[in-house]
Amino acid sequence: MSETEGGVWAGIKETVKTVVYALLIAGAFRTILFQPFWIPSGSMKDTLLIGDFLFVNKMAYGYSYASCPSIRIPAIGVDIGADDFCGIFKGAKTRLFGSDPQRGDVVVFRHPVTGEDFIKRLIGLPGDRIQVKEGLLYINDVPVTVEPAGTFEEIFGPQGPQGLRPRCMTGTGQNVGDPCDKERFIETLPNGVKHDILNVAMEPQDNTGVYTVPEGNFFFMGDNRDNSTDSRFPQTQGGVGFVPLENIVGRADRIMFSSAGRSMLAFWTWRSDRYFKAIE
Repeated sequence: MSETEGGVWAGIKETVKTVVYALLIAGAFRTILFQPFWIPSGSMKDTLLIGDFLFVNKMAYGYSYASCPSIRIPAIGVDIGADDFCGIFKGAKTRLFGSDPQRGDVVVFRHPVTGEDFIKRLIGLPGDRIQVKEGLLYINDVPVTVEPAGTFEEIFGPQGPQGLRPRCMTGTGQNVGDPCDKERFIETLPNGVKHDILNVAMEPQDNTGVYTVPEGNFFFMGDNRDNSTDSRFPQTQGGVGFVPLENIVGRADRIMFSSAGRSMLAFWTWRSDRYFKAIE
């Protein structure tokens, strides 16, 4: 081998080593510290909008099997879940360096059946009695405080890469480009956490039975109450049901940036008012 060829191969080896090290560092960063998350649906409006990009704080609650990364690329048939990487740890009763999630936190968790990542607000703690009556949330038989906060307005039409269309109050959102309105309220949870919720109409999920949260589990709801598949719906009906502690990935604290277009790479569609916005 000539000196020139040897230099070329040495350069290739160094490049490969650099790429491998970079991937290992990125994997460790994602597994141990933060996980990127792009909001795909409108279930958490107006707290989170379709196209918001954030990092999930995995240190907030410690680590379980769900802290391991998942890789899903449907276009090429890749579907590797946290179970595939860290299934040996599934079923553990405790979390490494664990701390308890707090009511009102916005949490990313693995769906107990499908393993998909969901993001919702933590409403019910272990032992709580949760019910919704005429659209009003009751926690341990006590109604939460709700104050009117005007109207949430958006434009009716396809949103995000999935082209989802928002639900609107009667009389709005008839055609693409029309205003799409929802009633907005400020809900105050028993621990004092205040956050926005949206209402479209009286729906079946606005009147529920009583859910008693089992030990070691949590109850989640979306802030866009009439457009959220959450713990009000049992897993047998495609819902979330109760979520075990070990399925929690981490807490969402801050939006990094937000894209109103079909791709987060379309920087000209980024929403300038959502850079580094705290999640409340």
